[in-house]
Amino acid sequence: MKKWYRLLRYAWPLHFILVLTNWLPDNVIFINLRGFLARPFFKNCGKGLGIGRNVCFYDSSLIEIGDDVYIACGCWMNGNIIIEDEVLFGPYCILASETHTRIPGKTYRFGGNKTGDIKVSKGSWLGAHSMLVGTSSLGKGSILAANSTLTHDSDDNALYGGTPAKKIKSL
Repeated sequence: MKKWYRLLRYAWPLHFILVLTNWLPDNVIFINLRGFLARPFFKNCGKGLGIGRNVCFYDSSLIEIGDDVYIACGCWMNGNIIIEDEVLFGPYCILASETHTRIPGKTYRFGGNKTGDIKVSKGSWLGAHSMLVGTSSLGKGSILAANSTLTHDSDDNALYGGTPAKKIKSL
């Protein structure tokens, strides 16, 4: 029953809005419109949300979004995610707090999921094609460079890059 409630209350209406608005161009007016229409379908969502085209939210009832957040085209998010205020996502970022487990000696396909928590702190920026996976957090005012994968907690006001991401310098 709880699964059906989440589907009817969060997932399907959000998917419907995103499908209906994906044909609109990515300009300020339609990015803000898409964000405004999507706001009610997250666990919590602040004002000023902007969403580009072809963004995918898996189980939006677990995602919390702060004020003035911009999510560029093609991003994909699932699981327990907290996005604080004034965060920028470049195109095609992935936030995956759920990972697959393996049935010993067999397969990952039917092994179930292991869920962690992801936090993106205030004023952070994720470059294009970057990833936060498992249980990880990007510190306040930090940057995750393009094509990087963060798998752990990071410091505030720092630049991280690489796969796995390492601290490059303080900002």
